[in-house]
Amino acid sequence: MDLQDRLHIVLRDARSARYKVTDLVYDSGSGEFTGTVLLDGDGINYMGPPENKRNSTGTRYNNVSNKLHSTAATSFDLSAAALHIIAMTLMLMDHLWATLLPAQEWLTCAGRLAFPIFAFMAVEGYFHTRSFKKYALRLLAFAVISHFAYNFAFGIPFMPFTTTAFNQTSVIWSLFWGLILLKVNGSDKLATWQKISIIIIACGVSFCSDWSCIATMAILYIGTYRGNFNKQMTWMMIWVAVYAAVYFLFINKVYAVIQLFAALAIPLLKSYNGERGSWKGMKWLFYIYYPAHLIICGIIRLLLHGNIGIMIGS
Repeated sequence: MDLQDRLHIVLRDARSARYKVTDLVYDSGSGEFTGTVLLDGDGINYMGPPENKRNSTGTRYNNVSNKLHSTAATSFDLSAAALHIIAMTLMLMDHLWATLLPAQEWLTCAGRLAFPIFAFMAVEGYFHTRSFKKYALRLLAFAVISHFAYNFAFGIPFMPFTTTAFNQTSVIWSLFWGLILLKVNGSDKLATWQKISIIIIACGVSFCSDWSCIATMAILYIGTYRGNFNKQMTWMMIWVAVYAAVYFLFINKVYAVIQLFAALAIPLLKSYNGERGSWKGMKWLFYIYYPAHLIICGIIRLLLHGNIGIMIGS
């Protein structure tokens, strides 16, 4: 058990020196352990020298590069709290561009980095939470509240599908469905056809959100390849590229290119040290900050521009 209350089960075959590490989290709702295989490979002393296996700061697997991502030694470490603060700042810049400062294109270029961070941290939250049910319900309630704040900020009708297909509700809706797909994908009780059906349904109901169903699929793949940072980022950028392609073909070619600035978030995510941060109330700050900053942006927009949404696209 490490400092993040995660149970790591390590199996070693004495004949082949094959190691298998499974990261398990207890779900109090179902009364079961849910887990994912972090690494599965061969090699004598695969886990590194004894002094690297465990020290006073918790379990360490230093010889496994980018496998157990939370303990990778880097010269620049960022906790989950620090990444959330960075993402919130970048998101504010994007929303200021979308509501008040449309001529400042650099704001939305910087804002592209926010989504990959939020998606990555949503996956980390899924694997760290002690109760998926509580986490999912909290995020669902947050998505409903944020829908009204988001639409008010940008002057969008509260009912979806009344204007254009994109950007009619916040990205939180897609984050919620992404977590549902992670749960579904990890289930042994569902057949493949059932999982595919649920994925299609989740993509359909998240289509009208900011970042659309691309966000939902990105979370599924980031979570599926957790423990392999390179694959996580490769799939994240594949889905960002799909989103950019949709913009290029149907919406705006300039903003299609802007979506690709999301790649600049990769160095920040690589610096994630797997720690929550010193302040445990960070998650509640985000839940309050997200709808609050949107409402404030909406009020200022009304005062300056009247009841007109000026968002070009995000």
